[in-house]
Amino acid sequence: MGAIYSMIAKLWNVNREVRVLILGLDGAGKTTILYRLQLGEVVTTIPTIGFNVETVQFNNIKFQVWDLGGQTSIRPYWRCYYANTDAIIYVLDSADREPDRIACAKTELVNMLAEDELKSSALIVLANKQDLEGARSVAEISEHLALTDLKNRTWTILKCSAKTGEGLTEAMEWLANYVGSQK
Repeated sequence: MGAIYSMIAKLWNVNREVRVLILGLDGAGKTTILYRLQLGEVVTTIPTIGFNVETVQFNNIKFQVWDLGGQTSIRPYWRCYYANTDAIIYVLDSADREPDRIACAKTELVNMLAEDELKSSALIVLANKQDLEGARSVAEISEHLALTDLKNRTWTILKCSAKTGEGLTEAMEWLANYVGSQK
């Protein structure tokens, strides 16, 4: 019976488009993650001024992924992209030990999640740059961001490395399962 349900769910999701925003502070690795997901390789990037949008196909689902610049001057414009967003990928530089940066990342996350247009959007936090020495653990990042305080929202946190690809398949599987559970 479970196999039949799984098959029906996959058929239902064939060519379904899902809108995903990749957000986070500047230098977190958002653009590198986007192109790693789309092309399967690391590409040289420059700071994103504005946005990049690409389609990432995974498990018969078309993810329309919007990568928005993370510089301080660009963050107020994030809200222009919130409408019809199914999921948010929030990227953190785990190796950035500057206390002000993680506090800023938390403030931006809390403010963003308070927006009405994102109330039903799932959240996946990617603790990026786990390949670097001294990277914060997933537990430490979760604590700093107070993720366990999130109520009435589907969320998860995963460690990853855009450079090595570690954790990115798991992130896409989580998103695909989330989308598959939505009717």
